[in-house]
Amino acid sequence: MGNRLGDHEYDYLFKIVLVGDSGVGKSNILSRFTRNEFCLDSKSTIGVEFATRTLQVEGKTVKAQIWDTAGQERYRAITSAYYRGAVGALLVYDITKWQTFENVQRWLRELRDNADSNIVVLMAGNKSDLDHLRAVGEQDGHALAEKEGLSFLETSALDATNIERAFQTILAEIYHIVSKKALATKQAPANAVIPGQGTAINVANTSGVMSRGCCSA
Repeated sequence: MGNRLGDHEYDYLFKIVLVGDSGVGKSNILSRFTRNEFCLDSKSTIGVEFATRTLQVEGKTVKAQIWDTAGQERYRAITSAYYRGAVGALLVYDITKWQTFENVQRWLRELRDNADSNIVVLMAGNKSDLDHLRAVGEQDGHALAEKEGLSFLETSALDATNIERAFQTILAEIYHIVSKKALATKQAPANAVIPGQGTAINVANTSGVMSRGCCSA
């Protein structure tokens, strides 16, 4: 029997962080995946917020807790603490803005400095619906992902292209890692899983979280 959160049972709780420059569409990716909403008139995220969605991964009920981190430099000191406990990350750039792609390496360094070394990272080239304004080729994304050992997809929060697939890919990879560790040790990994009736991944303290509506980026 799994843990209970509200009226929903789940077998695993995984914390995933969204990272990338301001304006690449992180908040709309979050709202599209968790609420199936898209907000054209988006404002910058202040601090950090999270939303959840429960889904099936290989027959197990997984609750994904997805944290949306502010992309602006001045909030980076605030958000670094929120990497703790994250077992997955969606690293987002905007295919119409080359600078956001160049900054992927910086975000990778930040992830690797602040998150667990085994964190599962998928790089997403967002706004694929704006192909006529493309500044970053899909092959450029594939090449960088291969070099850094990351999964890669191009996504569109506007028309929902590959949003579901991106999170399913991350969650499935996390589940495989956790399952293998548990099988190998015959017990839950102490640094990632809370033993009990169900299995939950540690998440950061939510104090200081600023929440807002769908219209943030």
